[in-house]
Amino acid sequence: MLLFAYHLAWTITVVFLLPFFPLLKNHRLMQRLVFDLPDRQNRNQTIWIHALSVGEVLSALPLVESVRKRFPGENIAFTVSTRQGMKLAKRSIEGEVKVLLALPLDFWWSMLRIIRHVRPKLFILVETDVWPGLMDQLAVRGIPALLVNGRVSPRTLKSYRRFRFFVRRVLERFTACLMQTELDRERLLKTGIASEKVKTLGNIKFDRDHSQMTQKERSDWLEALGISEEDPVWLAGSTHRGEEKIVLEVFKKIRSSFPRLRLIIAPRRIERAEEIQRLAESKDLTVARRTSATGKPSFFDVFVLDTMGELSRAYGIACISFVGGSLVPQGGHNLLEPAGFGCPVLFGPHTDDFKTMAEVLLEAGGGLRVQDAEHLFQTLRRLLSHPEERARIGARARRFVDCNRGALDRMMNEIAAFLLPHS
Repeated sequence: MLLFAYHLAWTITVVFLLPFFPLLKNHRLMQRLVFDLPDRQNRNQTIWIHALSVGEVLSALPLVESVRKRFPGENIAFTVSTRQGMKLAKRSIEGEVKVLLALPLDFWWSMLRIIRHVRPKLFILVETDVWPGLMDQLAVRGIPALLVNGRVSPRTLKSYRRFRFFVRRVLERFTACLMQTELDRERLLKTGIASEKVKTLGNIKFDRDHSQMTQKERSDWLEALGISEEDPVWLAGSTHRGEEKIVLEVFKKIRSSFPRLRLIIAPRRIERAEEIQRLAESKDLTVARRTSATGKPSFFDVFVLDTMGELSRAYGIACISFVGGSLVPQGGHNLLEPAGFGCPVLFGPHTDDFKTMAEVLLEAGGGLRVQDAEHLFQTLRRLLSHPEERARIGARARRFVDCNRGALDRMMNEIAAFLLPHS
């Protein structure tokens, strides 16, 4: 009855708004209602992989590659929910998958249309983005559904608990849930889902290509940004509003002791680049931006990296990193990208979304938690003053990543059980 009410609510909403759709002239809305599906000549069944946004797409990339290598005869359909995620997917895997589409709105007619178009034999959801209508349509047709690299943040768990009866019925439609950590598994079990469906297999982000930056790649980056080999670089990645102010104030304060230090800020939302530029300029700092630079930029204090998909490699030129979403209560972000380059990782107290990762990185000695602006300043100054300590922490960070690989192979074995049931 709850799912019926859910479908009914969508139907009423879409029918009410239908007369206004032609007036909106919104191509993305038409895509998400599946009014304009592209032609598909190959009508074979697919392995359907879905990722919510940029972070989930990044997690899905090694999965797509592994599926292609292990099952070369299978077609892959890939869907994404957000515009930024779709940009990254088009740039990274458009030629490697048979179907690449925006995930429709969870309206039953739209989901039915995309299921008939994609013709999935297996649905794989990466990390998060559970939609009741989609799960219902898959279950009705007997299509197995896997949650891989699953995670449940404290905020998500709070929402799940609020609607526990409904959420449990939706989650039970998964054939299996393969979680990142034991903490994620315990959180999911609190919804009431059957325990035999939930396994802890690790985080496939450890299995991404964390290859060290070659000297040529490093030189190319430094030349493109107009940075000398002698200039130390501090990179603050995935920052949120409120954090840039702290980072810029700490940077300006520490420049008196380290005048050659350069700061790169990569905001979580690249559309905030102009706002960050104005903030830095208000502190009398010279700013350059990746998207507005023509050729090698002139001298700058702060470089705003306002492009998609470059942050993961940019960490390779930094001697110290800071991962945002952690000095403000946003739950933190992925700590593996700087760690994979052997770069000491600083982060704030708010890492609820990456609780286990942060704790294990701290135990491994590859990261340092800072509590506030003053603590960040003191830690940064100490690391800049002691390159041997910096190198030691960076080596531990790299070792932390290397020692935690293997989740992708375990998940591929689970996927193979559905594609090769008699093997």
